Parts: sequence; structure tokens; C-alpha cells
Amino acid sequence: MEKLIKIQSELKAPKGQFNAFGKYKYRNCEDILEALKPLLLKYNCTLTLTDEIKEICGVIYVEVIAVLKDSELQQEIASKAQAGIDIHKKGMDIAQTFGSSSSYARKYALNGLFLIDDTKDADSTNEHKPKEGPIKESL
Repeated sequence: MEKLIKIQSELKAPKGQFNAFGKYKYRNCEDILEALKPLLLKYNCTLTLTDEIKEICGVIYVEVIAVLKDSELQQEIASKAQAGIDIHKKGMDIAQTFGSSSSYARKYALNGLFLIDDTKDADSTNEHKPKEGPIKESL
């Protein structure tokens, strides 16, 4: 899909969030969606995100499908991502655990579809220990 290639090359989703505890910058699903909206309009495409709650061997998880559709050519392409749901997570009620997992899976479905590289993102490098020195920014 030619329009997907253009969107992937033009998309800039900076890390607009800051974790004061870990002292790192990161992007969330909302940051990606904000950056995508003008490009979707520019290329006459739509994006839908759907969540489905699933369970395998007692593990509850959310599966998200991100679908980009070219409104003119009626072509579409999709990406999936999953995230486990810990309904007993300390400090969260059940709605928050589902919402948190949904946001996480949505972010990674969007990462896959739009080639956003988070391999050195906070999720993979954060040890939840205070850091000394200047604020680091991961890719």
C-alpha cells in the first residue's frame, strides 16, 4: 500500500511523556495517534483499533488489531498486538488493569503498523531504580 509507505516515512511521534521516577522520556498511544491524525487526513485513510479480550490457559489478555484503510482504493492492512491483564495488580482497580493493558497493546499494534521502533524504549530498559545524572532519552 503506497499510502502506508508515505505515512511511515512522514510520521514523527516524539516521546512527549516523562517518567519522573525512572527519569526517562517515552511515548504513549495517544502521542502516536496525535501524530497520525494529520497524515490520515492528508492521505485520505482511516485507522481503526479494536480490542478483544481473550484467555488461554487461565491467562487473560487483550488483543488489539490496528487497521489502516485507504478510503479511495478500499485497501487495508492490519497489525496485531497482545498484552496480558493482571486483574490483581496492586494499586489498580479492575477497569484500570484492562485499560492499561489495552493502551499498551494499542501502542505496540501501532508500532508494528507504522514502523515505530521502541526496542530501546523505557519498557525494555527501565529497571525502576532512580538514575543519577542527566535525563536520558531512549529511541
